[in-house]
Amino acid sequence: MTAEGRFIQQANEYEEKVVQVNRVSKKTKGGNKIGFSVLVVVGDKKGQVGVGLGKARDVASAIRKAASYAKKHLISVHMINGTITHDIFLKRGAAKVLLKPAPEGSGIIAGGAVRTVVEAAGIRNISSKVLGTKNQASNVYATLQALQKLMK
Repeated sequence: MTAEGRFIQQANEYEEKVVQVNRVSKKTKGGNKIGFSVLVVVGDKKGQVGVGLGKARDVASAIRKAASYAKKHLISVHMINGTITHDIFLKRGAAKVLLKPAPEGSGIIAGGAVRTVVEAAGIRNISSKVLGTKNQASNVYATLQALQKLMK
C-alpha cells in the first residue's frame, strides 16, 4: 500500500502454460453435467516451477484454479550454467523420463510435456527422452519429480 492508500499491482512474474484441457461429463438424473479439467505449468524461468490441476464448469475458472495451485506448490530446480547438474532417470507410474545435461548452446532437446516444464523452470540446455507412455499429465508429473530429485 502506498502513502496515498492505493494498492500497486505487481507484474505477474510467473509464466503460465496450459498443457492439457479435458472435457469431462457426469451423468445425472437431469442429464449430463459438463465440466473441464486443466493441467497448467507455472514457472519464473529462474529455477522455480510448479504444476497444477484445476477442475471447473468452464475453462477459464479451471485455468485460474490450476495456476493458483501451481503457484502455491513451486519447487526449486538446481541449475549450473543453464543446465541440470547430472543425469537422472525416473519412473513414475507408466511414465519414464531420462534427463541429461547438455553443453552450452545445444538448446532444449525435449518433446512436448518435458519441454513445457523445463522451459518454465528456465533451463536453457538439456537433452531428454520420454519412454513408456504418451499421457501428457503423467509425463509432466514425472518430469517435475525428476527435477525435484536433483536437489537430493
